[in-house]
Amino acid sequence: MQRVSPPLSISELMQRVEAIAGTTLGELAAQFKFKSPEDLLKEKGWPGQLIEHVLGASAGSKPVPDFEHIGVELKTLPISYQGKPLETTYVSIVPLTDLTGLSWHQSSVKKKLTHVLWLPILAERDIAPVDRTIGTGFLWQPSVEQEAQLRRDWEEQIELIALGRIQEISGHLGEVMQIRPKAANSKVLTDAIGPNGGLIKTLPRGFYLKTQFTQNILMNHFAN
Repeated sequence: MQRVSPPLSISELMQRVEAIAGTTLGELAAQFKFKSPEDLLKEKGWPGQLIEHVLGASAGSKPVPDFEHIGVELKTLPISYQGKPLETTYVSIVPLTDLTGLSWHQSSVKKKLTHVLWLPILAERDIAPVDRTIGTGFLWQPSVEQEAQLRRDWEEQIELIALGRIQEISGHLGEVMQIRPKAANSKVLTDAIGPNGGLIKTLPRGFYLKTQFTQNILMNHFAN
């Protein structure tokens, strides 16, 4: 597998993004000698991992933007034939303990969403993973209003966790960002604050952007 060095500037990153627009994931995988799965049942993260590799993302699993040297986070966005997002977008793991003093400005969500490279991929269910086409990537930074929405959702849900009310949190909460379980299976448990202030065991959780929010980002960009 070819190793790709991280881009040294945003313009270098965007040159790489323009170079892959219109290619299929299979073509890209072959070009970079990246293993392709037959389906995504056990390899759901494959498209994102391939794109990270090709563009030179360097952060790995660290809680910093994917292109840490230039402060840009990569988000692949599976879209339908109509150009609508097909699923919610994972942002980061939800902290379930040690929440004292944690603020929005220190949060991993704020760090991840300050500057995002969105990369739409035509990914209807009837298209084999290797035949899915990469669209035109673009950079996005939240507007004042968008950041206020994200912050509100983050603060309201983190407060529930801090109060030991994690079991009350479902995907229905949040205007633009929800919290959902994020684990390979139901046997993976982690500590969280319980109703009485002690620790309980629960599934790890993740922050996810709702599809209406990402659809608005797409519409705003391509309307301009």
